[in-house]
Amino acid sequence: MIANLKFIGKIETPFHTIDECPRNISVDGPECKLILEKEYTAGLSGLVNGQEILILYWLGEADRSILQQNSRRTGKPAGVFAIRTPNRPNPIGAAVIRIEKISGNEIFIKGLDCLNGTPLVDIKPAILSERIDPNSPNQFFK
Repeated sequence: MIANLKFIGKIETPFHTIDECPRNISVDGPECKLILEKEYTAGLSGLVNGQEILILYWLGEADRSILQQNSRRTGKPAGVFAIRTPNRPNPIGAAVIRIEKISGNEIFIKGLDCLNGTPLVDIKPAILSERIDPNSPNQFFK
């Protein structure tokens, strides 16, 4: 089976090299902007300022052949599905971000962790609780 993605826009950030990119998103990070292709502007209807959204974006500079690497958090080897590395078979970034402002086909946000010009894959309303078991360990928020 072959799947095709159609990017819906691009992301503007202040980061122009991978070394400049932060390791993860930050609610108090720099201003960024999601710029949708004009044909998708109507899809923003119903989103409001202050709402949290899940954005999916394509990390095109990632190494798709890596399946294990050292965790930045622990320094120990881990599979790419156990850590938040951009290096993975399908380098899709995901972030829950708060909408600061919407203007036309642009969404103003803060704190993304990707390069300027990163392709935008999708936007969805954020689900505040995604774990099936609320007692399940979540190593990133301990």
